[in-house]
Amino acid sequence: MNNLFIRKIEIDKNNNDNYPFSIPVIKNFKELELNKPLTFIIGENGSGKSTLIEAIAVYLGLNAEGGGKNFTFQTNSTHSDLYKYMKIIKGIDKPRSSYFFRAESFYNLATNIDELDGGSLEILSSYGGISLHKMSHGESFFTFFKNRLFDKGLYIFDEPEAALSPSRQLSLLRIINDLIKNGSQLIIATHSPILLGYPDCDIFEIDNDAIKKVKYEDTFPYFITKQFLNNPKSILNELFKD
Repeated sequence: MNNLFIRKIEIDKNNNDNYPFSIPVIKNFKELELNKPLTFIIGENGSGKSTLIEAIAVYLGLNAEGGGKNFTFQTNSTHSDLYKYMKIIKGIDKPRSSYFFRAESFYNLATNIDELDGGSLEILSSYGGISLHKMSHGESFFTFFKNRLFDKGLYIFDEPEAALSPSRQLSLLRIINDLIKNGSQLIIATHSPILLGYPDCDIFEIDNDAIKKVKYEDTFPYFITKQFLNNPKSILNELFKD
């Protein structure tokens, strides 16, 4: 087994049905054992994958809206208390760097980076040397991935593909592969069939009230994308049928 920074994620049982335990997969969650440097968590919108990813990040001391352990900004306190019921079994080694990338609140993160930098470029130098607001949405994402991720790091991503073109997603796979070769571990929530194609990873899919390990070819993002690309006209005709 690789020398992982995180080996297992557990959630203590809670008997109430309040949020986030009102989410079926969270209520029924027992444990998730990690065996690969790259773990994907997938599921339909509202399935609970982002809630789970967020709780992992907050448990690790990372800012709920994105950032590392030194980021404390808060635009709106909407994260759940799930991290309080979570237990993470860690490996022997500690990561040299850790970061939570959250597509949903990346704008807020970029704003906070500018505020902390104050025009000195000391902080912005770790993000490519230019404000992330002074580039397109997709380019700001990719600039972050190129500049702020380091070897032997622990990285939690929530939908990193959100602003990336298909070609940029392939480039992100190259970055992920380099990170893994140099001792990093990543846990990623995604909808991208491109990212999920990484050859040596574990994919856990949330299906109704359970989370289970699945093969790439059995994932819904792969299936629906393949079906559409094989016969787009037929799919669209059926979709638009009265």
